Formats: sequence, C-alpha cells, structure tokens
Amino acid sequence: MKQFVRRFLERPGSVDLTPFERTVAASRAHSERLGSLDELPEPQADDPAALCALLRETADRTLGLRPYDVQLVGTLALLAGHVAEMATGEGKTLSGAMAAAGYALQGRRVHVISVNDYLARRDAEWMAPLYEALGVSVGWIGQGSTPDERRAAYACDVTYGSVSEIGFDVLRDRLRTDAADLIVPEPEVALVDEADSVLVDEARVPLVLAGAADPGGAVPETAALVRRLVKGYHYEIDDQARNVHLTSKGIDTVEEALGVELYDDPRTLAEVSLALHAHALLTRDVDYIVRDGRVHLVNPSRGRVALLQRWPDGLQAAVEAKEALPPSETGEILDSITVQGLITRYPVRCGMTGTAVAVGDQLREFYDLKVAVVPPNRPLVRADAPDRLFEHAMERDRALVEEIAEVHATGRPVLVGTPDVAESERLALTLAGRGLECVVLNAKNDAEEASIIARAGERGAITVSTQMAGRGTDIRLGEGVDALGGLYVIGSGRHAASRLDDQLRGRAGRQGDPGGSVFFVSGEDDLIAHYVADEYRGGVPPARLVAHAQRVAEGVNLEIHRNTWRYTRLLERQREEVLERRGKVLRGRAASEALASAAPGRWAELVERLGSPGGGAEEVLDEAARQIVLFHLDRCWAEHLAHLAEVREGIHLRVLGRANPLDEFHKEAVAAYRRMLDEVGSRSVAAFESAEITADGLDLDGAGLTRPTATWTYLVQENPFGTEMERIAGRLSARARGR
Repeated sequence: MKQFVRRFLERPGSVDLTPFERTVAASRAHSERLGSLDELPEPQADDPAALCALLRETADRTLGLRPYDVQLVGTLALLAGHVAEMATGEGKTLSGAMAAAGYALQGRRVHVISVNDYLARRDAEWMAPLYEALGVSVGWIGQGSTPDERRAAYACDVTYGSVSEIGFDVLRDRLRTDAADLIVPEPEVALVDEADSVLVDEARVPLVLAGAADPGGAVPETAALVRRLVKGYHYEIDDQARNVHLTSKGIDTVEEALGVELYDDPRTLAEVSLALHAHALLTRDVDYIVRDGRVHLVNPSRGRVALLQRWPDGLQAAVEAKEALPPSETGEILDSITVQGLITRYPVRCGMTGTAVAVGDQLREFYDLKVAVVPPNRPLVRADAPDRLFEHAMERDRALVEEIAEVHATGRPVLVGTPDVAESERLALTLAGRGLECVVLNAKNDAEEASIIARAGERGAITVSTQMAGRGTDIRLGEGVDALGGLYVIGSGRHAASRLDDQLRGRAGRQGDPGGSVFFVSGEDDLIAHYVADEYRGGVPPARLVAHAQRVAEGVNLEIHRNTWRYTRLLERQREEVLERRGKVLRGRAASEALASAAPGRWAELVERLGSPGGGAEEVLDEAARQIVLFHLDRCWAEHLAHLAEVREGIHLRVLGRANPLDEFHKEAVAAYRRMLDEVGSRSVAAFESAEITADGLDLDGAGLTRPTATWTYLVQENPFGTEMERIAGRLSARARGR
C-alpha cells in the first residue's frame, strides 16, 4: 500500500518493479534450458526473458558471477531508462554491464559514465569477458589515453569513461577544423554509475577548455598583507562561512599599506577581496591540499582530490600566492559545458547508485529520470544506532576515541568516516597516541584506496577515511568477523547531505552480513554552525535540529544547482545552435556558400585566378572559406562566453533597481547572441576579402587566424562562497560599515 501511494503521488522511488520481476521469473525456464547447452545461442534483444537468461548464463560462465534475480531486475530497470537504486555490495557493476550489453545488442552505442578513471578502466577490463562472449566490443578512456586510443575506444559498442574525460573530449571536438579529426561519436545511451554523485554533486562544476596560456596574476605582497589581518578586528566572516568582509579598521589598514583609496580602485579591491577569500574561507587540508608543489582541490562530496579541478583564475592564483607557490597557467576560456548539459545530450539516459531516492526530485527535474528501488538480495540486518550527541567537539572526539578503543578490543573491524583530510589526520594521531594503529584513506593517498578498503573488514582493522562515495570496492568480512557483529561504521559528524551518511553506513551489512553504525555529532560541527546557527541555543543539540540542518543544507545545494541551470539553460540552447551551424561548416559547403553570396566579386576573382572549378580552385576555396568561418565562429563564441560571465557576475546589482536578475540576464544574453552572429558574418567576410589565398591554400598566420598554440582542460568550481548576490551584499555592507 505504501508503494502504491508513492506511485500515485509520483514520489521518488515509486517505479513499479512488478513487470521486471515477472520478466525475471519467466526467464528461469530459459535458464534451465541454457544450462544444459555447451554453446550458448545468439542473443535475442527483442525477448527480455530470453535475454535475461542468456545474460545470467553468460556472466556465470565468463566471470564466475551468477546474477541474482534482483541484479536482473536492476538491469531491466536500466534498460527501461530509470535510475536503479541498489544497496552497496548488491552487484551494481554487473547489472550495469548487462544493461549496457542489452542496449548494444539493440544496436545502440553506450557510454558507461563513472566518477573517475580508475573505476572506468577497472569495470571495462573486469566485464570484458562478458561483453566478448555476447559479441559486444568494449573499450575505456582515461586521462592518459592518446587520441588514437580514444578514437578506438569510442568506436566500440560500449565505452567506459569518467564524466570529465568524456566531457573534455566533447569540448575538444568542438574546436576541430577537420571532420576527420573528430573523436566522439553522436551520443545515444548514457549509463551513469554513481548517478547521484555525477548528476547532482558534479552538476555545479563546469568543464572548461582554455587556451592562450599566461602566468597567473596574484600579487604575493597582497597575500602577505592579508595574512597579517586579524579576524574579528580587521575582517569578519558571516555565520555560514560563505562571505568575508573588511571592517572599517581593516579598510584603513589595507589602504594605508597599499597607499590607495580601496573603493576607488576596482582592480586593487578585487585583488584584496580574492586574497582575503583565499586566506579566510579556504582551509588547507580541508578545501585543498598541497602536493608536488601544486594546489589540488578536494572534492567535498567524496573527500578525494578533484582531478584537474580549479577555482576561477583569480581565486586560484590567490590561493597559490597564499601558499607561496608559483602561479599555474591561466588563459581564455574557449568553451565550457556543465555536467547537466553533457548528460542531456544523450537521447537515452539511465543510471545506478546506492542512494538515489534522496535526490529523486532533482533527477526528475533536471534529467527526466525516475528512480527504481531494487530490494537487496538478502534482508538488511545491520544495526543502526541513534546519533550520540554532544555540546562540544572536544567531548565528542573523546567519546569517539573511547568507542573505537572499546570496539577494537573485541577484534571487531572499525571504519571511521571523517568530513575532511585534516580531521582524518588528527584522529589518526590521537589513536596512535593511544597505541591504536589505523590506516588512513584521504585525498593525500587516494591512489591506494582499493587495497585499503579491501582490507577494512579484516579482524582488528581500524580504517579512517574521508567520504566513501564512489570508492568502488566492497568491504568483505575477514574470518570470524561475523561472530563479532561484522563491520562497525562510525561517523565523525554528519555530512551536509543525508545520502552521504547513508553511503558511509552502507559499507556495513552488505549482502546480509551483520554490521552496525553510529554517528557522533556536536553542537560545534560545521553542519550546525553553517545552517542552523540562529536556531541553536547551546547545549546538546537535539536530533531533530541535526536533521533540520541537513535539510537546510540540502535545500541550499539544490538552489545552487537550480540557479546554475537557470543561468546556463539559455546558453546551452545557444551553444546547440552554434554547434549545428559549425557542423554544417565543418562537413559541407556552408562557409563557401555564405562567403560567395556575401562577397561575390572576391569569390569570382579568386576562382578566375586559381583556375576553373574542375582544376582544383573549388577545393582550395572551400577549405579557405571553412577555416575562415570556423576561426571567427570559435573566436566570437569565446568572446560571447567571456561577456556573459561578466554580465552574470554583476547582474544581481540590478536587484537594487527592482529588476529580476534572471530576466535581465536573459535579455542581455539574447541581444549579445544576435550581435555575435552578426559579428561572425562581418569578420568572416572582412577576412575573406583581405586574406592571401593561393593555389597552395590559405596562409592562416598571415590572415590573422592563428589559434592558441596550446589548450588545456579543467573543471572550475564557480561557486565556492555562495551566490553572487550573497557576495555582492557582503561587499556593499562592508563598504557601508567602512564609510
């Protein structure tokens, strides 16, 4: 009845599994017949029951893994275009591979999209025998893949890759000047592993292609000046630690040191503001680590290094100056794409994860996906204890260490989840002081994660780890651990999203194993301080307040996601139009037709000078026209992106005039887009009129059509300190207080 009500209300997790369960039941008769055959028959993609039986038998023979009924139910949910929620340890990898094979057998090209390169390669190689037996080709791409290796992988029926690498390949293809150089095929099916991490957590982080590198621009002296400022005297931080502003004393100090009127010098004001943000709001070993002489951002939802990710250039340079590191390369953004824009390119989308219901509304709103909750193969017997609540963090930490010591004394393995790198290392030092050896897994040693996690269920093991999402390795219990109660999971504070807590808990109790979990929470935790500071009156925080803080945090993150999409949705439509136009230029004669029509005299002159159309003049002119139009289309698009970035940064000031900032942004974006298209045409004609075109072709350098000598890709964390309105309001209030 509960499930019926959820379906009637179309709530997350309400997909009816009955048709899938009936198909799996019908497949058993086929399985009995297939089990007696030496050679399996050709796959029948149009018969779901026969396909399920064949997939089960093939997996058994090639991988030694015989899928449970619930794994086949998950496979069918994926083939129906849903997000399958399957608990940790229930075999999502095999279900995903069987679904990918099913789509491939229908003649569809499948991209299995994961959170990192490690999982992409591991799963592709692990599942390869299954694909091979079914006559399905499989490949994978990673950060180190060459263009030829990428082209070969994308030519396969099923391609595994991380969301960032596939996105970067799409961006690089958008700057190709020869159709033969394109790498990524037309999108057909996206099967997303760890769907909530990829589709929700990563959705606010755009993928960027940049070029024309220059050194960073932060001034070390400014970083040194800001380092001398005192919190509470020279500057103040808001309750949610999303904004920092100078006090009147701070303004006086900075102006005296720099010899400027701060608010009359926008460039210096911006430089000081960025340096102050880097100093006061970004913490080493929490928001980033320093390794190999470089700043590496830490992914807040997974506790690992965010590969290739950086802040916007000014803030990135400010953090590097803060750490006394040489500036990294910066440059002009040539194009960008959000994860949401990337995934919605695929006509068919599906995914799998252990925690989908909590973000089910977002999956439906942004990706038109429904959640199918697949029950576990065996009942869950894990014992989840109520939170242990404390007023002060010091009390919580003492109790946490006592709990670890007490449980460890029995031989039961303990897994402790911490919110950041710094806390994981502090806890490890405290445990060492008690004579308790532990293994630490965080952003500083994430390359060793598979082996560390694999041993976490052994008798007497103590493992301290940052976020467990996307670890990709099951924790199997060591000998005799069942009798001790299984793996014991302890959370050092609640995460901002409840599903991250669920992912940590889910490491215990896999496949019917015994296990337990508990969270230790204090009133001084960041969750309380950032999201319900006004409601917390001191003392031991009640459980309802902790739950409320998580709901507030989830609401804030949802609004950031929603706001990001509001501002990028129109830009995505404009990008689609530009790409359609670009495709016609790249693959056909659209450029020649446009220039011949706009400059008929010049066209006729070149045809006459280069010879008759049959003598090669047409090919030379077509190629010259193509290069001219592609250059100016790409150039104008990059300028359009830069202009809209500036518009968006300041658009919220129009609130002061009672205008809707989103409406104002859309008006400016539409007008700017029209100007851009006109500019592409006029610049292309001007270049065609003046360019030196000979029988050998177009002199690109002589025509001023030189492209960046180098390009690079990265992800940019656009919103580390809240919305633009929050930051602008902080600056305005600071100025008012200062004057």
